[in-house]
Amino acid sequence: MPSSSPSAGFRSGLTASLPITLGYLPIAFSFGVAATRAGLGAAEAVFLSLVMYAGASQFLALALIGTGAPLAVSAVTLIAMNLRHVLYGPALLKQAGADARKKHAWAWAFGLTDEVFGTTLGVLARGQHRFSERFMFGIGLGAYASWVMGTALGAFAGGGALEGFPTLDAALGFMLPALFLALLLSVLRRAQLPLIAVAIGTTALVSWLVSPVAGIFSGMVAGAAIGMIRAPRATKGNTA
Repeated sequence: MPSSSPSAGFRSGLTASLPITLGYLPIAFSFGVAATRAGLGAAEAVFLSLVMYAGASQFLALALIGTGAPLAVSAVTLIAMNLRHVLYGPALLKQAGADARKKHAWAWAFGLTDEVFGTTLGVLARGQHRFSERFMFGIGLGAYASWVMGTALGAFAGGGALEGFPTLDAALGFMLPALFLALLLSVLRRAQLPLIAVAIGTTALVSWLVSPVAGIFSGMVAGAAIGMIRAPRATKGNTA
């Protein structure tokens, strides 16, 4: 990353959040609608987005609530699905290098969704800006506000808001992973392909043999393990 890159500020973070905002609004609207279909009140749906703020996991939470799953099982399932977020902060700080700051990480880390992580990683990898906590607050706040706003609109619209548009209803469920995939592809390098192949293969196999939740967790562990094995080799290659 070029040392001459300007430090990213709060306004730059808000600007960088715009593509995420455009993706979040319709998906959050769909969640608000789905929450009211599942029997939650509008205020309860908005509160869930305010405190949980976990995208696909919120849809999973609705499914678990709808099937009457025990609280302990629901909690373990949702925690396992979101363990990947623990790795996002360290990955960004490693990419930031000497510019890494974590004084207020306890606050901006709450906004590290898949899409915020992917966008910020792309900004740092392309050398557009140097890392700053002000940027993290800007991009995090923009994404968070759009998610909560979209949830509120969907929740107050009611459970029947999308009944006349079944194709749109189905498509909204795919937009969240598609948005994250597009962001990751923008920073993908050829050297990372074997790692991604292992993670995808492990996820697919374990999902088929055990369960989707176990598959996601296994894929994360396998990808992280391969990354740790390859990292020392890459370092030796760069210093040789």
